[in-house]
Amino acid sequence: MPGVETEVEKPAAQGAAMEITVSRQDLVKELTATQSVVERKTTIPILSNFLIEAEGDRLNITATDLDQAIRTSTAVKVKKPGACTIPARKLYDYIKLLPDGDMSITLLENHWVQIRSGRSKTKMVGMARANYPQIPEFPAIAATSISSVALRTLISRTIFSISNEESRYTLNGALMILKAESLAMVATDGHRLSFVEKPNENHEGISGEKRVLVPRKALQELQMLLANTDAEKIEFADDEHTLFFRVGHRTLSSRKLTGQFPNFEAVMPRDNTKFAVVRSSELAAAIQRVAQFADERSGAIRLRLEDNELKISANSSETGESEDTIETPYSGEAINVGFNSTYILDFLKALDNQGEVRLEFKDTQAAGQMRPEDPDAEYRYRYVLMPMRI
Repeated sequence: MPGVETEVEKPAAQGAAMEITVSRQDLVKELTATQSVVERKTTIPILSNFLIEAEGDRLNITATDLDQAIRTSTAVKVKKPGACTIPARKLYDYIKLLPDGDMSITLLENHWVQIRSGRSKTKMVGMARANYPQIPEFPAIAATSISSVALRTLISRTIFSISNEESRYTLNGALMILKAESLAMVATDGHRLSFVEKPNENHEGISGEKRVLVPRKALQELQMLLANTDAEKIEFADDEHTLFFRVGHRTLSSRKLTGQFPNFEAVMPRDNTKFAVVRSSELAAAIQRVAQFADERSGAIRLRLEDNELKISANSSETGESEDTIETPYSGEAINVGFNSTYILDFLKALDNQGEVRLEFKDTQAAGQMRPEDPDAEYRYRYVLMPMRI
């Protein structure tokens, strides 16, 4: 197929001149931010590579697995502009082992790339730039600014509730709800539901309500990008198929999850009138001790609320039994409910085991609800748990 060969060779010849000098520290920083997106085991070899593009005084680095992509850049001295692709894992692992200081990257013939640093000289086998997939561009209009801290908090308090079952496609992400004056996120796997809202957040360009489903992997990447930025605001935009998050000089793009997210408002408990307030750290410690004796498969523990006490217990014919008691004001009718211990610990961990939490119940069959006990809290956080039969 001579036509295809000509198409591939042209860009290779154009890019064959690329030669840059870059700080090893700066390059490692940007490769660290992008390498987690690269496909490890892929049937499309080019997806195992970084796309490196040198122009002006910047080096642009792109990684993609086709579902999502991260683009970032760093300052470099460009002797000759050009582009190439380099095996991501090999480049990352190698450059991490080099000493700090300037290093040069030069594109040679047949897509080979030479790296020089001090007395080290290495050549890597790259692939044609022309084979790298097209990455969607951040839309020029309709971007909204979102608080970095608020978004990071929302993700950390919902991501563990996302379903792992690939067959439940619409539950493989979290629903982000943007309003003119609030930001919310909700996730569920059918057994539990996390809902968190940050009121008093102004979003220009949003009228009414905007709902988007963000895939779990995109949320994981976003978490890492947000943890490594000083930017107070990030830019969010979307088009028909793609979500875009610009975090400082880095941009994450992700394919949208399509489909209808469940009507989560309908499952929010409304008449859970029996409640107890306990310290998060005390509850987490008690559950961790008791859960050692829960059934290994179900992780089920029993919560019994009666006479100013919350009793947490578990038993297994294989390991034994355990019970812990926490004092808490309660004078209502006794109630006994079973829950998955890991699910409760996930919620408490999202609160850093800080402050007090309110446990709300209706009866042994109805969903329980947990939330931080703080009327002045910045975030409205509700965690709904389906009970287990014990």
